[in-house]
Amino acid sequence: MSRIGKQPVVIPSGIDVSLNGSVLVFKKGGVQKELDTKGNVEVKIEDGKIVFSPKSDERKDRAFWGTYRSLSQNIIVGLTDGFKKQLEINGVGYRAAVSGNTLELQLGFSHPVKYDFPKDVKIVVEKNLLTISGDDKQVVGQIAAEIRAFRPPEPYKGKGVKYVDETIIRKAGKTAKK
Repeated sequence: MSRIGKQPVVIPSGIDVSLNGSVLVFKKGGVQKELDTKGNVEVKIEDGKIVFSPKSDERKDRAFWGTYRSLSQNIIVGLTDGFKKQLEINGVGYRAAVSGNTLELQLGFSHPVKYDFPKDVKIVVEKNLLTISGDDKQVVGQIAAEIRAFRPPEPYKGKGVKYVDETIIRKAGKTAKK
């Protein structure tokens, strides 16, 4: 029994949810998101809630049950509140700037790193903090991971791009012989 799948997804006011075959359609204002369940679960919309149930007792169907419930919950949270990731840039001369839909990073290379991001994602730079926000959890996390991958933090001085809540385990440097 899926603990997550059993819980219904509450539809807040301002969001319209409709079922078109096996596709859930979420609308808020001019934004429309779709979740295709591909017929792997049974979906019912009743009393302002979305209720998921597995097609059968097979392991695969029970796995889809919790997965699609979580994906629909993430779409609703994205449309109401949005998602946010924060990155911290540490290092002498390391900096970032946003111009239009391009993020330009100076990360100690001989050239600046330019990263184009989608229009529905917003990146704000304040000193050494990058704040990535958007309405799709997967896209926000993927962009944060790609930016971090340009210069991951190193264990000796901690220079590089890291998540704000990430802790870097430091290594001791070489010691001289006495």
